[in-house]
Amino acid sequence: MAVPRSLARPLADSTFLRVYVLLALALVLTFGLALAGFAMIDQVRREHYREQLAEAPMALLVSQLAEQPPYLRDAWLSQRGEMLDISLRLYERDSLPLNYFQRSRLDAGRVLIQPTGEHGWRLQRLLPGEPRVLEAVLTSLSERQLRGLANGLGQWLERADPEERDDRLDLLSKTALGVTLTEELPSGLDAGQRERLANGEVIIRMLPERWALSLYLQLDDLNGAAQWIQVGPIEAFEPMPLSLSLLMLVVMLLVLAGTIYLIVRGVEARMARLELAATRIAGGHLDTRVKVESGDFLGRLGMAFNGMATQVQSLLRAQQEMIRAVSHELRTPVARIRFAVQMVEDMTDQEPVRRQLSGIDSDIEELDQLIDEILTYAKLGGDQVHGMVLETEMVECRAMAARVVEALAPLHGHLEIAIAPGDDVEVLAEPRYLQRALQNLVANACRHAESNVLIRLRGEAQAVRLDVEDDGPGVPESDRMEIFKPFARLDNSRTRRSGGYGLGLSIVQKIMAWHGGSVMVDDSPSLGGARFSMLLPRQSRARSVIPR
Repeated sequence: MAVPRSLARPLADSTFLRVYVLLALALVLTFGLALAGFAMIDQVRREHYREQLAEAPMALLVSQLAEQPPYLRDAWLSQRGEMLDISLRLYERDSLPLNYFQRSRLDAGRVLIQPTGEHGWRLQRLLPGEPRVLEAVLTSLSERQLRGLANGLGQWLERADPEERDDRLDLLSKTALGVTLTEELPSGLDAGQRERLANGEVIIRMLPERWALSLYLQLDDLNGAAQWIQVGPIEAFEPMPLSLSLLMLVVMLLVLAGTIYLIVRGVEARMARLELAATRIAGGHLDTRVKVESGDFLGRLGMAFNGMATQVQSLLRAQQEMIRAVSHELRTPVARIRFAVQMVEDMTDQEPVRRQLSGIDSDIEELDQLIDEILTYAKLGGDQVHGMVLETEMVECRAMAARVVEALAPLHGHLEIAIAPGDDVEVLAEPRYLQRALQNLVANACRHAESNVLIRLRGEAQAVRLDVEDDGPGVPESDRMEIFKPFARLDNSRTRRSGGYGLGLSIVQKIMAWHGGSVMVDDSPSLGGARFSMLLPRQSRARSVIPR
C-alpha cells in the first residue's frame, strides 16, 4: 500500500509518529486477521455441514440414476424431481464452467455445493464411471423432501437382494450422514408412530436436547421379515463454540502483544543506548560513541550525537593543550623577570627602590601560584585519564583536617580555624587530592570570613560529609552554581581584593567528580556565612586515576 506524500515526510522524520502508526496498523491488522479468521472458520464449518447433509442424498440419487437405462433417465429425473420438489438435471461434465479445484472434488466423488438465493442450494455430483454430472437445485429443505428421500432410500434397498443391500448400505455409511439397518424396532417411539411405521410411513423424530432429528422407515424383505432403517440423527448447524472463540481471542491478543513488544523494544533499545552514551559523556568519557544502525531519525540523532562528542572532545583537548602550553611558556619570562628583579635589588641600597622591588617580587610569586593552579586544573580536566581505576586508600578525615588547619592557621592569624568535636571518620579516597580539596575550601573560607572558620566531619549511612563554614557575607542563592566555574567571581560579596584566582572551587569540583562525590554550597546554620559541603560515598564509585 502506497503512503500518501503528505504523510511520507512526517513518517520519515518522526520516529515516535512511526511507532504510533505502526502500533495502530498492528492493531487494525490483528483485528482484521481475527475477524477474517472467525469468518473463514465459520464458512468452512458451514460448507462442511452442507456437504455432510448433501453427501448421502446425492449418493442415493446418483446410484439410482446410474441404474436407469439412458432412454429412461430424463423421465426418471422429472418424476423424482417432482416428488422431491427439487430440480434435477443431467449435464456433460465438460460443458460445466468448473475450475480446477471443483473438477478435482467431482473426480474424487465429492459433492459440489453452491448457495443460491437466501436458503437455496445447487448440488452437483459425478455419476460413477460416466462423464456426466447430476445437478439438484432446491430452494429450501422441507419435510416433504426428507420424507421423499427416505422413501426413495427404502425403495432402493428393497429392490436389492441381501448381499447387494449390504453393499448399498456400505456405500451410504461412507457418508457423514448415518444410515443404519437394524432388525429391532427403534426404541423411543410411541404406539401411533409404531403403527404408522408398520404402514410404510416415514417417521420423523425430533431430538430437542441435541437440536437434531432422525428418520425411521420399515422395510419388508421377500420372506416377510421386517427391518428398520434409521437416518441420522441429523444435527443442526451450531455457531462457533465459545471455547474456540476464546482461543481465537487469546491468539489475537498474543499476536498483538508480540507485535507491540517487538516494535517498542527496538525503539527502547536504541534510546537506551543513546541514554547510556549521554550518561558516559556527562561523566567525562568523551571517547564514547553511539553505534548507528539506520538512517532514520534515531540514526541521524546517533550521528549528530557522535559528531557532538567528537567536537567536544577535540575542543576540550585543544583547550587543555593550549592551557598547558601557555602555562609552561609563562614560566620562562616569569623566571627571567624574577632573576632581573633580584639583580636590581642587589645593585641598590635605596629603601624606596627596595620596597618597589619587593612588591614586584610578590606579584611574581602570585603569578607563579596562578600558573600552578592553571596546570592543576588542566591536569584534572584532561580526558586522557578516563577509563582507569582511581588509586585510593582509607583516609582518616579528622587527621587530614588537622593538617590543613596546621598549614593555614599561621597565614590567617586574625581568624580562629577550628574542627568541630565528634567521632573520627574514615573514607576511601585518594589522600593527596582529597586534602587538596579540603584545603581549597578552608582557604576560600579564610579569605571571606570575619573571625571564624569551622570544619565539621560527619559519617552518614551512605556517604561521608565534610563541611567548611565561615561567618563571612555568604554566597547569594542565584550565584551558587556559578562559583564552581573556572575563573568565576562574584561582584558583591567576593571580589578580587579578597584574593584567589577563581580556580580553587573548580578544582574541588573536579576532585569530587573523580571520587564519585559532589560539592555544594548553602548557608551556614551556626556561623551565618557560607557552608561548603563535600559528599563522598562510603564505597568510592570513581572510575579514573587523577594525574599526579
